[in-house]
Amino acid sequence: MKYFDELKRTMEWLSQQDNTLFVGQTVAGPGTFMFQTLRDLPKEKTLEMPINESFQMQFTIGLALAGYTPISVYPRQNFLLLATADMVNMLDKIPAISDNQVLPRIIIRVAAGPYEPVHPGHQHVGNYAEGFRKMFSWIDVVELEEPQDIFPAYEHAYTRKDQKATLIIEHGNYYNAK
Repeated sequence: MKYFDELKRTMEWLSQQDNTLFVGQTVAGPGTFMFQTLRDLPKEKTLEMPINESFQMQFTIGLALAGYTPISVYPRQNFLLLATADMVNMLDKIPAISDNQVLPRIIIRVAAGPYEPVHPGHQHVGNYAEGFRKMFSWIDVVELEEPQDIFPAYEHAYTRKDQKATLIIEHGNYYNAK
């Protein structure tokens, strides 16, 4: 079992669930290393977003409130930082504000970008997992280190009984290395 193959298999499984929708940059067409894990998804399950990370998170929250389980894809954690205010001040607080009556199940898929074989620049390879864990009280943060962790992490995020939102962090360097 390889890291890339498990990601691709898992994304295909998620696309078969009735209420899922993949939203983000390069989910419907090539452009980043993550697209290869999404390339065989049904087109009606993908919605390409403009490069506007904050809007994407707000749109994702709206989809969840409308009954979808969105998988919001951000190819780099450095750019997910642009949506962090929406995650901290909106998504993470919805359960508290609603007295746990509204629990938007969202899967946020992001990567620490690959720096091999060519380093893309420091603004593309950050890993802010610890910072995210400290900022969130309701959103669960999961890092995928090994291929065998991939499917169970995404399956749990989709089926969890507490309906928490889950931020799943992949490692771009592992796509070809593990």
